Amino acid sequence: MNGDAVQNTLATRFTGLDFVNPFVLASAPPTESKRKILKAFESGWGGVVTKTIGLHPVENVAGPRTIFQRASEAKPYVSRAKRPDSVSHSSWNWELISDQPLEQWLPDLEEIKTTWPDRMLIGSIMAGAGGVEEMNNWRKLAVACVNAGCDALELNLSCPHMDRKDMGAHIANDEEIIRSILAAVTSAVDVPIWVKLTPSTSTLTDAAGAAYAAGASAISLCNTFPSLPLMDPETMKFEVEVDGLTTSGGQGGLAILNQALQRVSDISRAYPDRSISGIGGIKGFHEAFNFIVHGAGNLQVCTAAMEEKGSGGIGVQLIRELTTDLSDYLARKGFSSIEEFRGIARERIVEHSKVRRKSEAYNGGYVKSA
Repeated sequence: MNGDAVQNTLATRFTGLDFVNPFVLASAPPTESKRKILKAFESGWGGVVTKTIGLHPVENVAGPRTIFQRASEAKPYVSRAKRPDSVSHSSWNWELISDQPLEQWLPDLEEIKTTWPDRMLIGSIMAGAGGVEEMNNWRKLAVACVNAGCDALELNLSCPHMDRKDMGAHIANDEEIIRSILAAVTSAVDVPIWVKLTPSTSTLTDAAGAAYAAGASAISLCNTFPSLPLMDPETMKFEVEVDGLTTSGGQGGLAILNQALQRVSDISRAYPDRSISGIGGIKGFHEAFNFIVHGAGNLQVCTAAMEEKGSGGIGVQLIRELTTDLSDYLARKGFSSIEEFRGIARERIVEHSKVRRKSEAYNGGYVKSA
């Protein structure tokens, strides 16, 4: 039951856990069921983060939950329409967390971990942010998932399209809330805790620091960015709507790559000795490499896996390409593992005023004193 053989150089140790390779399916539709997760491990993924598990009622919209936008040199330049000679641009979704109840997840988690003991199973969980009852819900979810076999937990504090205002990105990286949730979870279980923060606030670096100080083993960045679907100028319809209405959803895929790298870099430079799981626009080794050099020691993938035809949305060919390309790169460069080049970009990211100008007289936008 070990799937494709993986070279030893691909093995990584992240937050105290041994991964056969650093590539992980992110919490999303590719990890929404036991069937998909088992297929993911059989295909070669080093780990999965389950679709987020909660205790509150969940019902999705009465329409499509996810679309994929494609870019073209022909008008319209970005559209969900399937056209020849177009390339992947992004995904957009307004899907809520798992609608599968905790009681159904628990035996599934046990079976997954028993079947694939060498693959890392991370349980994504979410509860509310206010009051004793919600803190108890965090504890209940954490204990249940760990007892069922999860090697680590990822706390979802960043979903950009939650109905409830005390959940997901609505928390807005509030440091007091982050500390209270981590206090509840770390008091209940003794496994690595990854915290998935929203990238859409100016306080991200401070929030990450608060999470690390409160016991987070890693920060997961980036969740999808809050965004709106496009409207067709001829039909006046949104590309995604129900009864003519739409709302904020999350954009992922290649379109958010550069923004995601900025967030990872910000956290990595502020806390160079702490762990980061990089997410956002990884479609191949080139993108994965960029997350690594900015400090990520673990790499989560979603949109590219979902877009792969014939794989059931879990990226069968994708994980083969990722591991093959990384293995080839390590051999070609003489690296024993990703740790030999992880974070090498940190010292080359500087303030704008530190980049050389043609004139030696430039003083960072300020007038030099006499």
